[in-house]
Order: sequence, then C-alpha cells, then structure tokens
Amino acid sequence: MRVFTARSLVTVAAVLVFTMRAARADEAADLIAKNLAARGGAAKLAAISTVVYTGKMVVPGDFQLSFSETLARKNNAARNDATIQGLTLVQGYDGKVGWRINPFEGRRDAERMSEDDTRAFADDATIDGTLLSAKARGSTVAYLGREDFEGTDTYKLRVTDPTGVEYVEYLDPDTYLEIKVVETRKLRGARQVTVTEYGDYELVDGVYFPFAIESGPLGSTSSGRNRIQIESAKANVPVSDSLFAIPAAPAAK
Repeated sequence: MRVFTARSLVTVAAVLVFTMRAARADEAADLIAKNLAARGGAAKLAAISTVVYTGKMVVPGDFQLSFSETLARKNNAARNDATIQGLTLVQGYDGKVGWRINPFEGRRDAERMSEDDTRAFADDATIDGTLLSAKARGSTVAYLGREDFEGTDTYKLRVTDPTGVEYVEYLDPDTYLEIKVVETRKLRGARQVTVTEYGDYELVDGVYFPFAIESGPLGSTSSGRNRIQIESAKANVPVSDSLFAIPAAPAAK
C-alpha cells in the first residue's frame, strides 16, 4: 500500500493545479480561435481599416437620438455623434487625446476628456473588439467555465488588460459570438461595472458586427439602459485623420 506523505500530497496538488490551468488556457485559446472564425476570419477582419455606422440611440426616458460612429484601425481612433432637436453630442479620440463637445451642458466648443474617460472611450471603440484585440494590447485571457444567460449555456472568458480593467465575455455556444460583456473599471476613483448585451449580428465586408447593442450599469433593467440600433454600416470608407482630432478653439473676436 502506497503511503502519501505531506510533501507528496503537496506535489500532487501542484501538478493538478498546473494541469487544470494548462487545460483552461487551451480552452481559452480554442474559444478565441472559434470567435475569430465566427467573426469572419483573421484575413477579412484585418482587411477592414474603417467602419462607419449610422442608426439610432434610445436613452433612459425614451429619448431617441440619431447616432453615427466611425472607427479606424489606425491609432485606434474613434468618433461618435448623437443628435436630438438640433443639438449634437460629439465624442472623439485620435489615438492620444479624447475630447467631447456637449451642448447639453451649454458648451459649443470642444473640451478634453479626463484620462479615465479617454481610456474608457478608446477601449470600447475597437474594430476587432476586446477579445480579439487582447493579445495585441497585452491583456490576459482566462476561461471561466460555463454559465446560463437567459437560457443559453454560454462560455465565459475573462479578459484583463494591463491597467486592471476587466471584461467577462459570454460567448454563444452555437455561434461563438459575444452576446454579453460585463466590464469592470475605475472611473474617477470609483469602481464601475457596466453590462452590455449584443445581438442582431450582420455581415459587413465579410465580417460580423452586432447591430443591436444595449448597455447600462450592473443591475439596471432595459428601461434604464442605452440602446443602439444600427441601421447601416460600411467598411473601408476613406476617413481623414482630422475627423478624430480635437477641434481648435474658435478665434477670439
């Protein structure tokens, strides 16, 4: 009969932990590969340099705004415009500076975003998405197992970027596309958790993008979230760098 010493038990436990971690790492890599294939494949995704979306946004209170967003692979630049009753909220990022024009706060000129707001805006505005850009951004990805989401036994992956921002991604087991993401970050020193749900994926130049997006704080209901419905999307539209740059302040009279 084999007698296990305390040292041998520790060794066995260490081997089991290592084996389980390796298995989960393999599972994570496999799911990333399946997600990439589901989106359209590496070549088609890399061939998209810009995406221009137009549609509508509904904010809490059922206020409806016309919405447009332009994303560029170069510098990970982004800009979105939301308009209601002749007033347009503009947010932009040129790869270095995040800025906004918010007429709803009485401002007509551009102001710089805070460092936290700039990072949050830039992180959420990528063509590839958080999961597929993880390696390039130095983020780690871990497989967390399965979890039910509204009757769907999803795969869960945790993406943690070098600054500590965490995304828990829920993949549909049939399509391997994201259907939910829970994002945790610090904004102005406070922990903020945001839930985003994705649906209605459509092909744009051979790559699938979500056309229905609903987002809000953890615990919020649909009526307390922002809802975006994309009506059209075009890829590889020529876009000037100036679109993303902070506008110059108007000259003094």
